[in-house]
Amino acid sequence: MNIVIAGAGDVGFHLAELLVTENQNITLIDNDQEVLDYAGSHLDALTVRGDATSMAVLQQARVANADLMLAVTTSEKTNMMAAIISKKLGCRSVIARVDNEEYMCAEHMGTICSLGIDQIISPRKLAADEIERLIKQCSFTDIFEFENGKLSLLGITLDDDSPLVGVRLSDIDHLEAKVNLHPIAILRGHKTIIPRGFTQLQRADHIYFITKPERQQLVQEFVGKKNRKVKSIMILGGTDLAISTARLLQDDYSVTIIEKNKRRCQYINEQLNNVLVIKGDYTNIDLLQEEGLDNMDAFISLTGNSETNIISCLTARNHGVYKTIAQVENKEYIHISQNIGVDTLINKKLLAANSIFRYIRKGNIEAITSLHGVDAEVIEYVITKNNQLTKKKVKDLHFPETALIGGVIRGEQTLIPNGNTQLQLDDKVIVFALPQAIKRLEELFR
Repeated sequence: MNIVIAGAGDVGFHLAELLVTENQNITLIDNDQEVLDYAGSHLDALTVRGDATSMAVLQQARVANADLMLAVTTSEKTNMMAAIISKKLGCRSVIARVDNEEYMCAEHMGTICSLGIDQIISPRKLAADEIERLIKQCSFTDIFEFENGKLSLLGITLDDDSPLVGVRLSDIDHLEAKVNLHPIAILRGHKTIIPRGFTQLQRADHIYFITKPERQQLVQEFVGKKNRKVKSIMILGGTDLAISTARLLQDDYSVTIIEKNKRRCQYINEQLNNVLVIKGDYTNIDLLQEEGLDNMDAFISLTGNSETNIISCLTARNHGVYKTIAQVENKEYIHISQNIGVDTLINKKLLAANSIFRYIRKGNIEAITSLHGVDAEVIEYVITKNNQLTKKKVKDLHFPETALIGGVIRGEQTLIPNGNTQLQLDDKVIVFALPQAIKRLEELFR
């Protein structure tokens, strides 16, 4: 495919990074030559400097011959205009990154489509939805869904009192037969471990399980997490993301927002119906305590400063808050979330890039997901033809040691596979893979 990406920032670069590995022809457009130089030195991609809404620039990028144009700059207006012009110039499909949630409403999607834009993505809405999911299932640090929820990938940390601490995975079935657990990855410190039967679990291990949605509660109990229901939430910062998040949460939880700017407080009050807004400095711990920090079930830090968000979440944890979520702008911080004590770090740009990636994957790969802090990918392959994958049991496939199959979706049926499982044509197979396994997996699923 010939793909043009407008915007070589975090979203555009991450998308290009994912797509280049599949031998796609990528052209990056950006106004910043320094950003383009960095991308050009790290990626096998063409670069064009200029305004993505310029006809001349788009023609230089050969958008008329492109299969796909991704407009993901930091300017919503630029993205909309670039996508519309690209479609008019002949690009087959266009996707635009937007911030205005109005555009995401079902009643307005028809208008958007009539302009020629095939898909719009809102990083803010994706982040707010992700936070809402994490609050609803507060024992989990990560929740990913495959095929509209047919299978779930859950991240959870082992506490000191977890019955799994010190247990080998080969013995788990003897402990609890009713929960069909399938751990696909373990993050231990900075080390990513492919779980095997001989693997012995340790305190503070962060484990990723694949399970059926209806078994999430059982998994939580099995790991030793108490079923804690969130009632009260404190949100630090009055950013647009904070408002979007509070709007989703305000009807089901008691929500308090701390914002340091008086005018912004007034604006937040106008936007929300059932939220307590307090004017105060983010670093004033005494104020946070006066407003009930010690009694909060969840603390979500969404200021514009990543370091403030991380430190405030650590402070909230020290004050007994059960669930902490921090927004970070630097994607490198994502890798440290489990090691520093914050439950989950949210990065809007990576969420947007991964979401866009789901729309544009072609061939035998349906989707790909990055796990926080884990040097690996969760890839959803589809079996497109009868080959050795369908003629042998999983244990006989000579699967790479650095990869494993976590789940299988077969029509409306979901399977948690074992060594005797045999894959079938059109199966969607969820695979966890370290980087060194990718080449072999491409050969198997080709």
